Amino acid sequence: MSRSVGPHTADPCPRCLVEAVRPGSPMTVEGRDVVGYLCEQCTHVWNRPVEGDLEVHDVVRVDLPGATLYGTVRQVEEDRVQVRVQDGQRLLWAERWRLILY
Repeated sequence: MSRSVGPHTADPCPRCLVEAVRPGSPMTVEGRDVVGYLCEQCTHVWNRPVEGDLEVHDVVRVDLPGATLYGTVRQVEEDRVQVRVQDGQRLLWAERWRLILY
């Protein structure tokens, strides 16, 4: 389970379960686009696939450098997605690798 840490969401390491804010890095592994993560506590490295099947109205989490935001997909392009932020007042474009489908 993830928890809030300031303006970010902290996620647990799959190995040691220490929760921390891990921004991730886009990369390609075996021909697939993924987001790679590193646990500074136990040095475990893991990845998750970049969301490939996003659709309008999907609920997503957006991990940005300054904050973690939640919202609804409004428009999908090949490498980026437009999200209406949860407060309903803003639309933002984010790189697809920064999104996690909820």
